[in-house]
Amino acid sequence: MTDTMSEPQKKSSFFRMWVMRQYWRMQQSQAVVSLLLWGTTITLLVWPMISWRFTSRCESGVCFSDDFAGIPSTYLGLAAIFFSVMFAVLAIGFLYDQVFSLWTEWRNVDMERNPFATYALAPIWVMSVALQAEILKRTSPEDENIVEQADWYLKWCEAYTEGEMFARAVQRWDKDLGETPTFWFTSEDAMQRARDTTITDDA
Repeated sequence: MTDTMSEPQKKSSFFRMWVMRQYWRMQQSQAVVSLLLWGTTITLLVWPMISWRFTSRCESGVCFSDDFAGIPSTYLGLAAIFFSVMFAVLAIGFLYDQVFSLWTEWRNVDMERNPFATYALAPIWVMSVALQAEILKRTSPEDENIVEQADWYLKWCEAYTEGEMFARAVQRWDKDLGETPTFWFTSEDAMQRARDTTITDDA
């Protein structure tokens, strides 16, 4: 299969891949970092409004002593606000999950936008589909429709032997299992391109 992607397209694809890789790396800590930021931000916003209740100047309503068991009440107040925010976030998450079940719709949208759940093939699926298509051809050689469709499946598989995902698979197979054979649905050139692809995880 020839590579028809133009040079500007290759550069654009490389740049987009690099940007999305950095974005993915940031996302790995996003949940924890955003939770801490929410907690500390709201705590520091609320504290000035109620801090007077933790001093000796408080003379009405709910008041607290300057310290409790030797610990300054300021620390206890800040901790109480922070964990209240965490509890509120947990409560919202519980409602999101158990009551409204919004994650089901989110998952549907996520799958609809995922090319490897709709039209694209990951290397494992490439191998599985190609193998089944080849078996189908050999068991029904007299059925022209079956053979034609099996050839289409193999063409589909061949299309996804290009690109970084298949290159990752080939390079890993070479490392773990020895040299990967040239599969019947691809070509020597495609396998060599997979081996020559530079994996830029450290970029």
